Amino acid sequence: MRLIRTLTAVLTAAVLAVPTALSAGAATPVAQGRPAPAAASVPAALPAVDMEAVVKAAQIDPRRPDDTRTAGARAGVLLVERALAARGLLAARWVDGYFGTTTIAAYAAYQRSLGYRGLAATGLPGIASLTALGARRYAVTRPLRPGGRVHWAGSGPVVDTRTRAMLAAAEQLAGRSLVLSQGSCNPGGDPTSAGTHDGGGVVDVSVSGMSAATRTAVVTALRRVGFAAWLRNPRQGDWPWHIHAVAISDTDLSAAAQHQVGDYYLGLDGLADHAADDGPRIPIRTWEEYRRR
Repeated sequence: MRLIRTLTAVLTAAVLAVPTALSAGAATPVAQGRPAPAAASVPAALPAVDMEAVVKAAQIDPRRPDDTRTAGARAGVLLVERALAARGLLAARWVDGYFGTTTIAAYAAYQRSLGYRGLAATGLPGIASLTALGARRYAVTRPLRPGGRVHWAGSGPVVDTRTRAMLAAAEQLAGRSLVLSQGSCNPGGDPTSAGTHDGGGVVDVSVSGMSAATRTAVVTALRRVGFAAWLRNPRQGDWPWHIHAVAISDTDLSAAAQHQVGDYYLGLDGLADHAADDGPRIPIRTWEEYRRR
């Protein structure tokens, strides 16, 4: 009897000990000898480069008489400049948030390193080069894309799809059709244009049959939708009356057209004389800003 009681007590103690050991954190047979799994690493979010702001700065800053930064662009420009400096293309002292001529030259050198040439390597950032430069450094937000080449009004001069959309919006505002006397992507097509039409985003609008008031109304409409636009007259150069319009922030702009956009923001007429802008004064907006208004 004593032997039976002793065996019963031993078995009971062993059974009760099992949950006690598990609750204390004892390893199960499956987990024995294996380290605890590491926590999954979450990559840190990359800082953002606002492409709209950076491209705007790349057009305006090189034309400034001082080192004023373009509003809203400094943080993004700094990230771009740091990436250029990391590639040995920009000295550290120029990493300052100002997209001036030195940064333009460095960015053009980077574009050439990617195989771009001519109008594709003017130092104005495009979506492909800006994204490649920022690999593992920053993320591009508010991207700009000029689109492919098309004919205005079916069979008219060549423009890109962004410019076509802008012209169509300007027609609606002006309440009339616009006839182009010259389009974009026309290298050497007009020696009096100083190369502005060589790239994308630039058009000349015919003013034939327009009154003075209508001319002003059309320039105003073009400016409202995001063009740097001026009414040109024969006193300014070897050309007839026409409206010259440059699509702000078209990333295919020629260098000359980029300079005209910068001058427009600085209140100038976009010509070699750097005279004051004589057009209608309205808030300056890009096409993207106009669409978000």
